[in-house]
Amino acid sequence: MRAQIFFITLAVDDLDRAVSFYRDGLGWPTEGVVGSEFHDEVTGADGTIAFVTLEDGLKLGLYERTNLAKDASLPLGHPSSAQFSLGIPATSREDVDAMLEQASRAGGTLTAPAHLRPFGVYSGYFTDPDGHLFEVAWDSNA
Repeated sequence: MRAQIFFITLAVDDLDRAVSFYRDGLGWPTEGVVGSEFHDEVTGADGTIAFVTLEDGLKLGLYERTNLAKDASLPLGHPSSAQFSLGIPATSREDVDAMLEQASRAGGTLTAPAHLRPFGVYSGYFTDPDGHLFEVAWDSNA
C-alpha cells in the first residue's frame, strides 16, 4: 500500500454550518454542497458532501455524520475531539495567533492557548463547530 492520503473526511452534524465555517469563516475554497442526487442502494448513504480544496491537492471532505457511518457500514458512535488532531502550519508566532483568532471569530472554540512548547513549537488548538481538533503550529527550530 502506498503511503499517501489524498482526502480526509470529517463527520459533521450540519453540512451547511460546516461549509459556512470553512468557506466563510476560514476562507478555505470550496464549491459548497454537491452530490445530493446520489444515493447508495447498498449502504443507504446519501452522496451529499462538500469538499474543501487544500494546498498540494489534498481534499477535506465534509460529510454528514449519519451518512459517513452508513457509508462505512459502522454504527453511529459518539464524537470525540481527543482521537486525533489536524495540523495547520504557520509562518510565525504572530501567524499562529492570527489564525487562532480567525478560527474563533468564525465560530470555532479555542481549547488551548498558543504558547511555546518545551520542544520549541509555538502552537495552540481549536475545534470546529463539530468538535474536530486542529493545532495551529510554528516550529521555532526550523
